[in-house]
Amino acid sequence: MKRIRKIMTAYDFSDYSKEALEFASELADELKSDLLIVNVINQREVDALRRAEIEGAAISTDQFIKDMKKDRLKSIKDLTDEISVKRLPVKVKIKTGAPFRQLVQAVKDEGVDLVVMGRKGRSNLAGILFGTTAEKMFRHCPVPLLSLRQDMHR
Repeated sequence: MKRIRKIMTAYDFSDYSKEALEFASELADELKSDLLIVNVINQREVDALRRAEIEGAAISTDQFIKDMKKDRLKSIKDLTDEISVKRLPVKVKIKTGAPFRQLVQAVKDEGVDLVVMGRKGRSNLAGILFGTTAEKMFRHCPVPLLSLRQDMHR
């Protein structure tokens, strides 16, 4: 069996992804693996901001995204401090685009061996209309993907 050297978890600030992050950090600690936390700013949000910018928004889309990335990095850092991830080698990436595509690309770019995800994210409405990110990850992820049910790993 191949040694798991790097574990990635997708974090979207939902309770499901927080639990997946906690599980991934415990697993990485047990396996003495690195942990990669990836958050994706959805391209649909960026497109909506660009339309607002055209209509005279007070802040540019690029500046808003830059501020959003900074805020998300701080929030993730605070969370990793809260759940005691300090003893692990942790890397955080904030990406912009279609979530499942960015997650699959992060797996490839970062040499990830295992992905840990919650079974659903912040909203299920988009999932009803377009299919969930988790569902798309199951179809396209090039490495094993562990999906957690809420409150099941404790």
